[in-house]
Amino acid sequence: MARDEELKERWKLVVDKLSKHFAEGDVLDLDAIIYLIGIQELGQLDRKFKKDHKLDLMHIAICKLLVPYGYYEFDFVDEDGWPHYISKEQLPTLKAGEQSVLMKEAIVNYFIETEYIK
Repeated sequence: MARDEELKERWKLVVDKLSKHFAEGDVLDLDAIIYLIGIQELGQLDRKFKKDHKLDLMHIAICKLLVPYGYYEFDFVDEDGWPHYISKEQLPTLKAGEQSVLMKEAIVNYFIETEYIK
């Protein structure tokens, strides 16, 4: 199967599974899934977050997702339990569609690693 087709199928599986579990039938978009990963990585699953913390959660998720690509490296967890990352390499300039593909691929790989999907 072509790499693009495999990514599309796995992305659909991630979206369908997360949407069913977290969105009561609505379809989660890329940003919502990144936000959920941020909450997972923070490990404070039953907490309500303010808007500025939501952006921080998305940043945590993006850093975590891009570690395997060499763009970030985990540094430490602070006294409040928030993970911190070091930027290792400048992200390349990508068009919006290319950014979306990179993030979808990273998300699919994240959920394969965590055994949420196969």
